[in-house]
Amino acid sequence: MNYETTLSSSLDSDLVVDNAERNRRRRNIALIVAAILAVAGGAYYFFGSSTAAPTDADKAGQAQTVTVVAPGRDSVVRAINATGTLAARREIPVGVVGEGGRVLQVYVDAGAWVRQGQVLVSVDSSVQTQQAAALEAQIGVARADLQLAQNELERAMQLVERGFISKADVDRKTATRDAARARVNVANAQLAETRARNARLDVRAPVSGYVLERKVEPGQTVSAGSGILFRIAKDGELELQAKLSEDDLGQIAVGIPATVTPVGTDRAFNGSIWQIAPMIDAQSRQGMARIALPFDTALRPGGFASVEIKAGAMTAPVLPESAVQTGREGSFVYIVGKDNKVKQRPVKVGSVTANGLIIEQGLDGTERVVLYAGGFLNPGETINPKLLKKQ
Repeated sequence: MNYETTLSSSLDSDLVVDNAERNRRRRNIALIVAAILAVAGGAYYFFGSSTAAPTDADKAGQAQTVTVVAPGRDSVVRAINATGTLAARREIPVGVVGEGGRVLQVYVDAGAWVRQGQVLVSVDSSVQTQQAAALEAQIGVARADLQLAQNELERAMQLVERGFISKADVDRKTATRDAARARVNVANAQLAETRARNARLDVRAPVSGYVLERKVEPGQTVSAGSGILFRIAKDGELELQAKLSEDDLGQIAVGIPATVTPVGTDRAFNGSIWQIAPMIDAQSRQGMARIALPFDTALRPGGFASVEIKAGAMTAPVLPESAVQTGREGSFVYIVGKDNKVKQRPVKVGSVTANGLIIEQGLDGTERVVLYAGGFLNPGETINPKLLKKQ
């Protein structure tokens, strides 16, 4: 009885072990099948789906949205911006004209207005004054000799009629009278020359104008080799000397208005072009445009200033700076075609206005131009354009 019970228990235990083993194998098989199905599904997704070309709707759904604008054409004033140096329109250097001497007094300083002929510097002329006095005395002597010779000639003319003296004596007395008269003329000329030289000792203003610079002091000895003592802006007229490129020079003419702003101030001064250089510098490929300006103490010759020249009105597209890109070959923009693909279009950029950059060449204004994010696009890329209405 005990043997049968033991055998029955042993059989039951083996049966339980077999069932557990079968269940474990079933689970393993199920997991393997599930893994195979997952791999097959992924392979189909990646390889099977790639064989089918995406539709236009798929592309539109995946393309990034980009803001575009149709610039049109605006009437704008073409402005040329440049920089230059302020200067006197006609700067007159003033130096010693006469023989010079010791400076007694200087009557003007830099920043003063002078009139033509005004004495700027007086020079010691004591020696020259004595020389002039000596010449005046010589004139007196010469006139006395002339009077004596004239009287003797008149008496001789009376005696020759009576036969007391010969005709030859009269001729000699006539020659003596003429020589005395010549000596008087020589003395007068020498005195006039001395007086002219003495008048040139003082330094005078050759023109009326504004004194820019003074380089002389009382007690200084000056001469013809002393150099420049004063610089005068004739009539106080000033100018801006702006260097422009060949292209810009071709766009301007004499009389065109310009606005000048000196460095260090917000004041703007209105002027106009009065001269355009007839030559171009071979090194810099630039030429000079000279802009006449009215006198003002804020305009200091030698200073730096910027200028905006109104070069006439034109009709052209105007774009914000964000729409214009710069590459190795120059400026360009991205335009959007009918298929919503971007294309690179080279453009020529003009001057800057309050509304943006003037596009002189490359656009007619009807294109859809990428307004922002142009630096993140590539030619041929498909986008979803969002048109921004121009205000």
